[in-house]
Amino acid sequence: MPSSNSPVTFLLPDLHALTPFKGGFNPNHDRFQYERAERNALYSHLPERKRAFFSAMTGELLTAHSCPYATFERLRVLRDFIDLLYVFDLTTDDESGEAAWSSTHTWSHSFADERYDDGTRLCKLIKRFTAQLRKACHPVAPNHYRRFVEQCRLYAEATAREAEYRERGIVLDLEAYQESRRHASGVLPCLTLAGIAHLTELPDEVVDHSAFYTMLIATTDMVWWANDLYSYNMEQAMGHSAHNVLTVLMKAKGLDLQGACDYVGAHYAGLIRTYLDAKRRLPSWGARADRQIAQHAMGMEAWAVGNINWSFQTARYFGHAHDDVRRTRIVELYPPRT
Repeated sequence: MPSSNSPVTFLLPDLHALTPFKGGFNPNHDRFQYERAERNALYSHLPERKRAFFSAMTGELLTAHSCPYATFERLRVLRDFIDLLYVFDLTTDDESGEAAWSSTHTWSHSFADERYDDGTRLCKLIKRFTAQLRKACHPVAPNHYRRFVEQCRLYAEATAREAEYRERGIVLDLEAYQESRRHASGVLPCLTLAGIAHLTELPDEVVDHSAFYTMLIATTDMVWWANDLYSYNMEQAMGHSAHNVLTVLMKAKGLDLQGACDYVGAHYAGLIRTYLDAKRRLPSWGARADRQIAQHAMGMEAWAVGNINWSFQTARYFGHAHDDVRRTRIVELYPPRT
């Protein structure tokens, strides 16, 4: 029997083994090293603690895993957007609900209106990004950009609501949490931005079709369920675990930590089945549209498997033990941090 001083451990489900999708790695990744100083200078306004956290996020590595076929210029656009997501998350993590809604106002209006300028650093960063997007991904398909702006708005609003829940100590039920997390994860605008980067243009009849929409939501859920699983240890140590699916499952279903992890594995397998079934149900919209749909599907699958690969190649979630955790799947619970 372990002593009371023995470390608490839990076993991760093997999501990689469950995932049938083919991964890849963008060969343009190494070119980012020449821009690192410039990139870091853009976010020098962050407090020192958050700059260190931001540096550990390795957005270049995530985009290289998730978008293996993009050109360097378009890969950089995707990386810059992920940087913006991280900065917005880092900003609102410490904000009250009221302050987070103010940041949300800046975020949403900066994306939606080229003329908007409230003088904030966040607004300037977004304007810089949208100018690069239009240059690197010319011509930007209007339908894609309209959806991208709307998804950016939904992401920011969900993040502000998260700040309110955190401020009030609210743990959502599973259904409400899933709806919130789909948007707060930022995955939906990333998937649309990947389509913009590949210069595709899907009509509304395709995007609104039940099978395509099911694929999109299943992919989004795969990414954020995996992220919640992998980030739980870090979040609970920092006292931020209330908005994590493991906490929600433990409260809603009366599970212990290991039971919640096992639930995630079973649910993840179901998401893959849902995605593959929806993919089989896709009708044909003609040769050109079908090629673009296949490209989008490949992009969704690359995000799902790329997110898992990235999670174990950085110190973000598992510290210096990330290689050992990938091999053994055993995680030692961190003590609370200040």
